[in-house]
Amino acid sequence: MSKIPYTGKTPGARQPIRPVSSDPLAPAEESYVTQNPLLEDPDALAARLAESEDFVRRNRNLLLGILVVVVAAIAGAFGYNYWRTEQNTQAQNAMFKAVDYWEADSLGKATKGDGKHPGLDKVATEYSGTKAGNLANFYAGVAALKQGKFQDAYNYLDKFSSDDYLVQSRAYALMGDAKLELNQPKDAAELYAKAADHNPNEQFSPGYVLKQGIALETAKDNAGAAKAYDRIINDYATSPEAAEARQRKAAVGQ
Repeated sequence: MSKIPYTGKTPGARQPIRPVSSDPLAPAEESYVTQNPLLEDPDALAARLAESEDFVRRNRNLLLGILVVVVAAIAGAFGYNYWRTEQNTQAQNAMFKAVDYWEADSLGKATKGDGKHPGLDKVATEYSGTKAGNLANFYAGVAALKQGKFQDAYNYLDKFSSDDYLVQSRAYALMGDAKLELNQPKDAAELYAKAADHNPNEQFSPGYVLKQGIALETAKDNAGAAKAYDRIINDYATSPEAAEARQRKAAVGQ
C-alpha cells in the first residue's frame, strides 16, 4: 500500500462545500471561499506549528522578559491597593481621638494632638494619599477657621477634595470665608461663586451667591454685587435669601 501524504487534495479528504445562492435564478458562482487551509491540510498546520515553535525558541528571552514585566505589574497593582487600604485604616484609627476633640470643640488638641494621640495636622500630612488623610484636611481647616487662623484654614481646605458635591461646595465657601477675613474680597467672591456653581441647587446656592455679592460690595464692585443679587432674585426667587438680595441691590443703587 503506497504512502500518500494526506492533504486537502487526497482522495477521501473532506472537500470544501460550494455555497448555494439564495436566488434560484442566479448563475452559479465560479469563485467561492474555501475553508481554512490549516484545518483542511494537516501538513500546512504542522508547518505553521513548527514555525511558531522556532519563533518561541529564537525569542525565548524576550518573551520571558515580557512575561516577567506583566506579572510584576499585576503583583505591583495588587500590592499597592493593599498598601493603600492598610494606610487608610491606620489613618482612620489615628484620627479617631482627634475627631473626638474636634466635636468637643477642643480645637488645639484636635489639630495638634494631645501628646499621646496625633492631631489632624499630622494625620493629614502622614496619610496624605488616603481618604482619611484627605478628610483630616477638612476638619483641620474648619478648626483653624474657628481659631482665627485664616491662612492655615485656607491651606488645609485647599488640599481637600470630595466627590460629594455638597461637601465640596461647602469647602469652597469656607475657603471664601478665610479669604474674606484675610481682606481679599475679590478672591473670596470667586470662591463663593465656585461654591454656588458646583452643582447648583435650591438649598445652598442662594446663600453662596449672597456671600458672593457681599464680598463684591466689600471690594467696591457694586455692579458685580448687583449682578449676584439679580441672580438670586431671578433664579432663586422663593429662597429665604431673595428678600435680602432685593434690599442689598437697592442699597448699592444698581
